[in-house]
Amino acid sequence: MQKQLLLIDDDSKLNHLLTDYLGKFNFQVHAETHPQQGLEYLDSHTVDLIILDIMLPEMDGFEACRRIRQRYSTPVIMLTARGEVTDRIVGLEIGADDYMPKPFEPRELVARIQTVLRRENRLAATDIQNFGALQIDFHKHSASLNGRELDLTSAEFELLTLFANNASKVLNRDQIMDTIRGIEWDAFNRSVDVLVSRLRQKIQDDPKHPQFIKTIWGSGYMFIGGAE
Repeated sequence: MQKQLLLIDDDSKLNHLLTDYLGKFNFQVHAETHPQQGLEYLDSHTVDLIILDIMLPEMDGFEACRRIRQRYSTPVIMLTARGEVTDRIVGLEIGADDYMPKPFEPRELVARIQTVLRRENRLAATDIQNFGALQIDFHKHSASLNGRELDLTSAEFELLTLFANNASKVLNRDQIMDTIRGIEWDAFNRSVDVLVSRLRQKIQDDPKHPQFIKTIWGSGYMFIGGAE
């Protein structure tokens, strides 16, 4: 089955090239050059993944990503021409699943897309587990807190799954990076911590008084939510 991609980039030439190229890998691409039009398309169509440029007219990619995250958990890969570390950190903080610095090889973008989509489709052995007020449905790729469904990105859900499957074990940053593929972790040191911080915010876990994720200083992180 073809995966449906939404490409939002104001470079119409690049849009045509990527639409044709990604089509060879069984991706159907709908391209928009203005972010507002892309958001309107997302409201009325089912999309498997969004490719979002940072430098856009009307609103930048960061604001567009924030608006997407307010309503959807669709995976987002951000494109940045500047390639600055700050841009990448901000992108992860607001909910992007991965990023690609421009210029890039189209084949690498295909690999990133496939990696993110595999994360979306990965299933755990147990369908549902409860950790106090936190419930994880591995089959549906969702989690809820006190009965309210959480809006997690694919990277956040995979991190939560990694923690849940390794409860009471200390996971260092290298172990997390080895498991959660698709992001250039080595590009900056804060990337793992940013992802953990995002997940903590979503599950309302105070790092000073953790119920789920405990920081083990000098070592990494430990999931302390006891499975029921």
